[in-house]
Amino acid sequence: MRLEPARPVGQHRGTKNAWKRREAGAAYVFLAPWFLGLIAITVGPIVASLYLSFTDYSLLEEAQWVGLDNYARMFTEDDRFLQSLKVTTIYVVVSVPMQLAFALLLALLLDRGLRGLTIYRSVYYLPSLLGGSVAIAILWRKIFGTDGLVNSVLLWFGIEGPGWVTDPDTALGTLILLHVWTFGAPMVIFLAGLRQIPQSYYEAASVDGATKLTQFRHITLPLLTPIIFFNLVLEIIKSFQSFTQSFIVSNGTGGPVDSTLFYTLYLYMKGFKNFEMGYAAAMAWVLLLIIAGLTGVNFLMSKYWVFYGDTK
Repeated sequence: MRLEPARPVGQHRGTKNAWKRREAGAAYVFLAPWFLGLIAITVGPIVASLYLSFTDYSLLEEAQWVGLDNYARMFTEDDRFLQSLKVTTIYVVVSVPMQLAFALLLALLLDRGLRGLTIYRSVYYLPSLLGGSVAIAILWRKIFGTDGLVNSVLLWFGIEGPGWVTDPDTALGTLILLHVWTFGAPMVIFLAGLRQIPQSYYEAASVDGATKLTQFRHITLPLLTPIIFFNLVLEIIKSFQSFTQSFIVSNGTGGPVDSTLFYTLYLYMKGFKNFEMGYAAAMAWVLLLIIAGLTGVNFLMSKYWVFYGDTK
């Protein structure tokens, strides 16, 4: 048997390091398209929009640096900006809790072991897929129009309903109702969370004489708080970004009397109708700060009401 001389330790390390470098090089080659996309599609536009927010830019002329004038103008001179912020805040504060409550209620009903659960789950999830579409917004405007389905039903009872989408007192309410109707996504997440709660908890509570309401308060809700928190954060972000519903129902005006003037709709009007791209970019950054601030507050407050199973 012939024995080969042992290689020096440094040679083994050199070979291993060379192999690692080749492996890292291959990884960078495969990741290069993603990095290029990140820079060109995400990071680049973000940096450009931040710069434009400090300029007077109309798409047709060269950008002129104006500093903080766009931001000062929002809060001191632009009444429609404040109105859009008010309308959007009301929309978020009212629609998000209503949607989550309705989604949780239906999830509790579906969790009772109904036959054909998959079919029900798919049917209930369908509005979430269609709720942000142009077709559904047009249908919603027809349903709540002066001669729409809602008023036709009210006429059966001798009630003459208003033009729900043309009345400033009810127009925003129809959009809130549309958002609540798109409860499918949070409902499916709630249902998944309910399925993760051990049945032994309910059995032990029943033996101790706890009612269904008591079980819901002291078992279901505490163990669902991480799911509630997750849905709350997502829906707040989604609601602040709502655009299609207001654009279609109000014919792109935010009317009547700016009662449906969502923040994103006003941003669109400033940027693509008035060609005030610098001002629109500043509005976009204000919206980003609002959403980031609310998300941060939610995470800070979560430690007081969100219960995790491994928390001692």
